[in-house]
Amino acid sequence: MTTIGISVNKGKPKTRIVTRELVRLLEERNAGVVLEPDIAQEIGRPDLGLPLERFPERANILFVLGGDGTLLGFARRFAQHSLPILGFNLGNLGFLSEAEPDNLADAVDRVIAGDYYIEERLMLDAEVVRDGQVLERSVALNDVGIAKGSFSRMITCSVWMDDSYLGTYSGDGVIVSTPTGSTAYSLSCGGPIVWPGLQTILLTPICPHTLTARPMVLPAESVLEVRVSATHQDIGLTIDGQLGFRLNVDDVIRVRRSPYNTLLIKWQERSFFEVVRRKLQGDTGEDPGLEGKR
Repeated sequence: MTTIGISVNKGKPKTRIVTRELVRLLEERNAGVVLEPDIAQEIGRPDLGLPLERFPERANILFVLGGDGTLLGFARRFAQHSLPILGFNLGNLGFLSEAEPDNLADAVDRVIAGDYYIEERLMLDAEVVRDGQVLERSVALNDVGIAKGSFSRMITCSVWMDDSYLGTYSGDGVIVSTPTGSTAYSLSCGGPIVWPGLQTILLTPICPHTLTARPMVLPAESVLEVRVSATHQDIGLTIDGQLGFRLNVDDVIRVRRSPYNTLLIKWQERSFFEVVRRKLQGDTGEDPGLEGKR
């Protein structure tokens, strides 16, 4: 029997309404459901409560209710469990989410029928090394950002790939991102949009103080090491724009491909390019077909 774990962003106004409706739809179709205990209590179904860390013991699939940030957080949390995730967009952009709250029954039917495919999204492992010791470790689905803080003073990032010197970037910092993260922070810094099925790592300078510093597309199996230097101590590391660590001058950030992938549930008829057009370009038009090219 299919069992669905429902994880939610409790701060979204529609969360409880959508959760209650999903539970009803799933149980009507004889699927199992588990919820975080507090949400289960709030919707009057305490019998469905299960601590989040135990979801992988019971659930085959994870429904995530919220925006892209919510999905990123749960993707990191469940990365090692290879749990397929279907995002329900209760936020704004919803680039990673596939389902919308105005068509819940269709989404539930498709999942129960297996009418979907799974995209394996590359993730990154990041380590902060200080004086030869690893201080912090984390996993990212979107990106690892190394940047200055709030003061308008540059930092310098020297980058090596597999022990070969790649270059030095002076400016606001650098972003190391996955193809999934190519449509996030990297994009706003002039990085390329990368089809998510490619196995690659992106290096994007943030506001570089030179005209020749350009984004780079690098092998997925490479190991990047970034050494930071500055005349101040206002330097930080961010993971998916959600987790932060303060850095010191001469810290080394080591980034490599994670052994884990995020498994995203996608509908067959929606292509990556359609999502890019709709979410980033505001294009609601249909494919003109080959005739439209002539």
